[in-house]
Amino acid sequence: MNLTAIDWAIVAAYFVFTAAIGFAFTKRGGESLSEYFISGRQVPWWLAGASMVATTFAADTPLVVTGLVAAHGVAGNWLWWNMLMSGMLTVFFFARLWRRANVMTDVEFAEIRYSGKPAAALRGFRALYLAIPINLIILGWVTRAMIKILTISLGLRDVHFGGWTISGEVIAVGICFLITVAYSVAAGMWAVLWTDLVQFVIKMSAVIVLAVFAVSAVGGMDVLKAKLATHFGSEKAALSVLPLSFGEGGVIAYAWMPLLSLAVFLGVQWWAAWYPGAEPGGGGYVAQRIFSAKTERDGVLATLAFQVAHYALRPWPWILTGLATVILYPMGVGPTHDKEAAYVQAFVDLLPTPWRGFMMAGFAAAYMSTVATQLNWGASYLVNDFYRRFVIPAAAHETSKGRSSRVSIGAAILGLVCIVAGLFVFRRTSVVYGGVASLIAALVWVVAARTTERGAPGERHYVTISRWATVFLFLASTVVTAHLSSVEGAWKLLLAIGAGTGLVFILRWYWWRINAWSEISAMIASFVISLIMMRTVALRFAPGDPNADAVVMLVTVAISTAVWLTVTFVTAPEKDAVLDSFYNRVRPGGPGWARVSERLGYGREQIPGGALAWTNWVAGIVAVYASLFGIGKIVFGELTPGLVMLVIAILAFSWIARSFRSETPPPAIAKRQAQAVAAD
Repeated sequence: MNLTAIDWAIVAAYFVFTAAIGFAFTKRGGESLSEYFISGRQVPWWLAGASMVATTFAADTPLVVTGLVAAHGVAGNWLWWNMLMSGMLTVFFFARLWRRANVMTDVEFAEIRYSGKPAAALRGFRALYLAIPINLIILGWVTRAMIKILTISLGLRDVHFGGWTISGEVIAVGICFLITVAYSVAAGMWAVLWTDLVQFVIKMSAVIVLAVFAVSAVGGMDVLKAKLATHFGSEKAALSVLPLSFGEGGVIAYAWMPLLSLAVFLGVQWWAAWYPGAEPGGGGYVAQRIFSAKTERDGVLATLAFQVAHYALRPWPWILTGLATVILYPMGVGPTHDKEAAYVQAFVDLLPTPWRGFMMAGFAAAYMSTVATQLNWGASYLVNDFYRRFVIPAAAHETSKGRSSRVSIGAAILGLVCIVAGLFVFRRTSVVYGGVASLIAALVWVVAARTTERGAPGERHYVTISRWATVFLFLASTVVTAHLSSVEGAWKLLLAIGAGTGLVFILRWYWWRINAWSEISAMIASFVISLIMMRTVALRFAPGDPNADAVVMLVTVAISTAVWLTVTFVTAPEKDAVLDSFYNRVRPGGPGWARVSERLGYGREQIPGGALAWTNWVAGIVAVYASLFGIGKIVFGELTPGLVMLVIAILAFSWIARSFRSETPPPAIAKRQAQAVAAD
């Protein structure tokens, strides 16, 4: 694809504008660790919600949706639409509690809910587990996807330098990555939030424009529907939003989603399995935005806005383009018949100037918003939950001086050796990157040692370390990207730890008896059981049979739940002082805390929102699904049923708004919120 000067000017203007916004917050972001990672808890709901949506719109997201639609029709999206129920659970049952917890990361929660060495070990392990393997593989995936996009769209020439050959696509992605790293390092979360807002507007506008051109290229909506009916066997199979159909014999399941798999998706997986970005009980970068919110009300509204935009508003431009590619590129793209790549090919073939440049800026925005979040989120774990908690806490340690010097010198020597060996002996970029990372680690230790010699490290010290941690994650992610095919197996193993842990993540908020050993045993049991199941039971099914995953999930959840419940009752509960402190801080209420709330003199308190929390949860699910299906009906020309569904959505949203207005926080929480507003 050839880009004109106008196209390139649009792309360049995007980069300049985004970088300017990011760097504008450098001073504010560097004031403290709170400003760097959670924007000083001063973010309005609309900005936090927009950032959540932008972060989950990665460069590869439209490609994945295109692949699902090409294989299974519109209903194929239930592979991720089912997670709405977990998201709404976060809105009405956990967003308030996360904001009240007053923590900087979700893993810090372990040491306000539990105590002693088990709590510390849980916090340290989850910090490293999320920041390094999980985070780096996500970064590697989105980077590889962006390279794929640029390979198809631009076909840039390779660059030869000093005997090295570097593809033009890698250089182009590297430019996006470096700009993102620069403003993320400089300004932290403030830069991430505001650039997310701009990037979301750009990339949503771009995908809408592409959807219009794609449908037009097929011949219009009526022609598209007719050709899809031929391709899939019927219009219903292509365009139905339901993952099943109804016939004379009753409920009929599709081959790609048998009834057992459907039951597990809709009835078990959304609450039982942990997955980055869809954590039962909330967590990850969604929780980070909740922590950043001005008030708990802002946190709730931000999370609700995210669910609406993520599931109801954002998918249809992707879906329309995906359906059009089924007709335009029925065999996919290239010798591998890549159906996902057809999305990129459509942009290459269909968009004229200046929309080509706008779409390129949109892909860059999608990539950069995800990268910025992952870098800042991962660095928050490394610094807040590992470095400040275990390596150099806020107190001077004279005994650490000599050790720090030896570690710094050793790391520096190792780094130089790796760089020289990588360049001139092994000629492998991974060795060079490892050397650079080692040099950065040495520099971090030097900075840390000099700070502790002058006394207790302050906020600016930790901000400096946070910036270096961000750079470290950037370099480490390049190594993972280069070797991604060899770490995909490791990704499956790492996710196995969370296969049956969802229930304990939910109940730890609402049942006093949960302790640190409950979480630890749940992770160990889920990991072991899921591995055994994947190596035994799953092999009894035909390759690609969805029922295999369903059975593995059911057995893993059942056994791991039995294990952690048993461990919970055979180990001692948390001390009363720890439980009292947590309850006073968060006020979760409910029958699971009645023993504690009565001891503290609060009586039997309701959960936040009371019974309305349950009705709001149901209303939220109805509202979003009705909006999703209603918009789809209108898009496909079925105006009457579409409007009916939108009316249902409006009624459900009205119920939620009415209950919000009538809701009264507990007295202690209301007093704390009033003090926070007065301070502002």
